[in-house]
Amino acid sequence: MGNSLGSLRQALAPAWQRLLDLLFPPRCVGCGDPGTWFCSRCRASVTPIQPPLCQRCGRPLNDGRLCSQCRRTPPVLDSIRSVAFFEAPLRQAIHHFKYRRRTELAGPLGEMMVTYWPQLRWPVDLLIPVPLHERRQRQRGYNQAALLAHHLGEALGRPVLEGALIRQRETIPQVSLDASERRQNVAGAFAWQAPPLQGESILLIDDVCTTGATLEACAVALRQAGAGSIWALTLARPR
Repeated sequence: MGNSLGSLRQALAPAWQRLLDLLFPPRCVGCGDPGTWFCSRCRASVTPIQPPLCQRCGRPLNDGRLCSQCRRTPPVLDSIRSVAFFEAPLRQAIHHFKYRRRTELAGPLGEMMVTYWPQLRWPVDLLIPVPLHERRQRQRGYNQAALLAHHLGEALGRPVLEGALIRQRETIPQVSLDASERRQNVAGAFAWQAPPLQGESILLIDDVCTTGATLEACAVALRQAGAGSIWALTLARPR
C-alpha cells in the first residue's frame, strides 16, 4: 500500500507542478529574473574548476599530479571530476533542485555536465547515479543524481543503470561531519544487488562532492561487483 501511494504521488506531482507554474511562473533561483528556473546569465557566472587538478580526487593543485592525501592513501576510484565550485548561484540551484522539488532544474544542471564532458576522455560503458536510501527517496519523491545521470546518459548515448547499486542502510546527512566522520558514516553503506559486472567501465553521478567519501564507498561496492574502471562526475565541489 505504501509503495502504491508513493507511486501515485510521483505520478501526480508533475501535473500539480505544471499547474503551479501557470499560477506562479518560474523565476531564476539565482537572481530572481522571471522566465526560467536558472537563467543563462547565472549559468554563465558559475566558476568552472580549471587544471591543475589532482588526477585522482580532482582537488585543485598548485603543481604536481596527485595531492598528498591520494599519494598517502590511493582511492578505489580511478578519478573524480566536478564541473564547478559549490558557490552562488550554482549553490542555490542545487539546493532548490535537491530540497525544494525543483526537478525542472535537472535540464540546465544536467546540460552543464554535458558541456563539461568533452574535457574528459573516459570510455564509459554505463552511468550509475549515487543511490538514496529507499526511505529518503520516498520522502523526496526522486533521486536528484538519477535525473542528472539520465540527462547526461541521453546526450552520450550511454545507458543509465538504477536499482543495482543500493544504499543498504540509512546514513545521517554528511553536511555536518568532518572528513573522517564522513568516511565512517558511509563505510559499507552501499551494496550491489544484481548479476556481477563483467569489467564494465562505470561513471558514477552525484550532485556534490565534498570529501569524496560517498563516491568512494560506492566504488568499493562496484569493485567488489566486478567493475573495471570507475570514474565519478559531480556538478560541484567546495573550494
